[in-house]
Amino acid sequence: MIRLENVHKSFGSNQVLRGLTLEIPKGTSMVIIGGSGTGKSVALKSVLGLIQPDHGKIYVDGKPAEQGDRDAFLARFGMLFQGAALFDSLPVWQNVAFRLLRGSLKRPKDEAREIAIDKLRRVGLKADVADRLPAELSGGMQKRVGLARAIAADPEIIFFDEPTTGLDPIMSGVINDLIREIVVEMGATAMTITHDMTSVRAIADNVAMLHEGVIKWTGPVADMDASGDPYVAQFISGSAEGPIEAVR
Repeated sequence: MIRLENVHKSFGSNQVLRGLTLEIPKGTSMVIIGGSGTGKSVALKSVLGLIQPDHGKIYVDGKPAEQGDRDAFLARFGMLFQGAALFDSLPVWQNVAFRLLRGSLKRPKDEAREIAIDKLRRVGLKADVADRLPAELSGGMQKRVGLARAIAADPEIIFFDEPTTGLDPIMSGVINDLIREIVVEMGATAMTITHDMTSVRAIADNVAMLHEGVIKWTGPVADMDASGDPYVAQFISGSAEGPIEAVR
């Protein structure tokens, strides 16, 4: 569903992506791991077209990502942002239905609200949450609202940016389980970037280790612990010793 071929991206003298090549098969969940500043977010934004690569090609469903109608292209994606990224001034249901109230996916207001409430129920929130403001919700509830928004338009592809950041271990487990259930239920293709190894094991079908702008190892999550790759071994163990230099 997603293929990146030899993708390069620099910002001034800072080379972030240095020949990233990766394939994400349709209907599978890929988790990209790696330290801060290794290019995970840049890779995600490049697929969406928010950043234009300096070199290389990106294909979505076999077609170049930069070709075709932009609105139709983005309508295929859902996104769970780090920190939920809800609109403070909008009630919860309007946050969830944001895409359904405007643009090419626009629905009548009553229908959009009904869909929003249905998606809130899908992530374990009651209908009475719909008219609250985000500030009235806990961090875990806000993350669920963000997940409901990501799936509101039934996307084919869902991106998850550090989905458990700022959550306690129990709520992180709840969010991980919800993500896994929803991705499987929808048959969606998922791409997640995270530092949280618990999330990796809960969400991933396949894992890719990104370091200094290139993929060092990729394979099924079941093979990760015995990958034999020193970068993967150091990252999942959290060791200060290894090829990844700790920034001091």
